[in-house]
Amino acid sequence: MAPNLIAGLASVAIFIFIFDLLRRGVLKEKYAVLWLFMAGVALFFSIFPWIFDSIAFFLGVSQPVNLLFFLSSVILVLVSVQFSFELSRHEGRIRRLAEEVALLREQLESRGPNDSSDNGK
Repeated sequence: MAPNLIAGLASVAIFIFIFDLLRRGVLKEKYAVLWLFMAGVALFFSIFPWIFDSIAFFLGVSQPVNLLFFLSSVILVLVSVQFSFELSRHEGRIRRLAEEVALLREQLESRGPNDSSDNGK
């Protein structure tokens, strides 16, 4: 019973931590959903551990902890892929913005200080 109590308390602590990060605006909602879901699943299985044991038995896994480690590894790989995708997308946006800023700077420098082509606009 003690490991289940520790797992339940850890899940509640993660809930509180994620909600605090959301409240302070440190974490965006689209990322918080994943972590809140995972904390909810952990809390559910800490309250009803026999369900996880039944799932492991149904899948033919000899020890439920092996299933837990496997699922944790899969989730971490999926999160890493998601973050790599987000990082690549943001790098492309930053590069495009840097190019636009360079073009605008070149236009401003090529006008010169006495250019009146904007007619006071």
